Amino acid sequence: MTDKETWTTLKILTWTKEYLAGKGIENARLEAEWLLCEALSLDRVGLYLNFDKPLLESELAAYRSMVSRRAKREPLQHILGTQEFMGLEFRTTAAALIPRHDTETLVREALKAAPAAQSVLDIGSGSGCVAIALAKDLPDATVVSIDISPDSLELARRNAELNAVSVEFRQGSLFEPVKDERFDLVVSNPPYIPAAEIEHLEPEVRDFEPRSALDGGVDGLDFYRTIIPGAPDHLMPGGWLLLEVGAGQAGDVTEMFARNGFSAIFSAKDPSGIERVVGGCFK
Repeated sequence: MTDKETWTTLKILTWTKEYLAGKGIENARLEAEWLLCEALSLDRVGLYLNFDKPLLESELAAYRSMVSRRAKREPLQHILGTQEFMGLEFRTTAAALIPRHDTETLVREALKAAPAAQSVLDIGSGSGCVAIALAKDLPDATVVSIDISPDSLELARRNAELNAVSVEFRQGSLFEPVKDERFDLVVSNPPYIPAAEIEHLEPEVRDFEPRSALDGGVDGLDFYRTIIPGAPDHLMPGGWLLLEVGAGQAGDVTEMFARNGFSAIFSAKDPSGIERVVGGCFK
């Protein structure tokens, strides 16, 4: 890509598709379009209506910068700065995991299990996507969200403001910031990647997302061994605990629920057919 050439919208999209595909990026054409939409401040319809438009030097420079970042496997969501989750928009930075549509299963199942919850605890705020989505659907509930990272909490607070919901964010580890408090609903998407597998993840995850939000210990189950036994002390009678789990972990996590006195234990699949959520009620 050189400045001396005349680069129309269609020409640069064609070039970028081949370039990004050569860097191992799937959906290269679609990502090229999203990046160009950002550089030109257009939506995709506007992009298609301007296929013959030559790019200005300033537009070309902005686009080149974004394409260069993506070619280094920086996540598209970090470059664009936002990600949609449960129909809401979230700012994204390297401070927290990018909201994933798999995690929408956790929110939906939580709303099914406790549709009238008046108090909600989210362990592991990250971007705030789970707590904020629940606060949006449970406007009368008090929602508390905990994270050990001050940078994550700052991002989550900004996202709560962006989505006009009230969530109380607290810094600390697991249940420490809630002491003797009890909730109708406790949810968490804890780190669950086995430590040895992290180096084999896609570069977008391995190199750009916080390792502390990925590393679940030797078998990926370290956080479940703390959250599940600790949850009964923070649940109201008849309260629900729901946890996101990694592929193949639902069986082990279900056994932990059973050993710790939970009833009505269930698992739920994400849109890809993976058992993604395990939940149970504590009487």
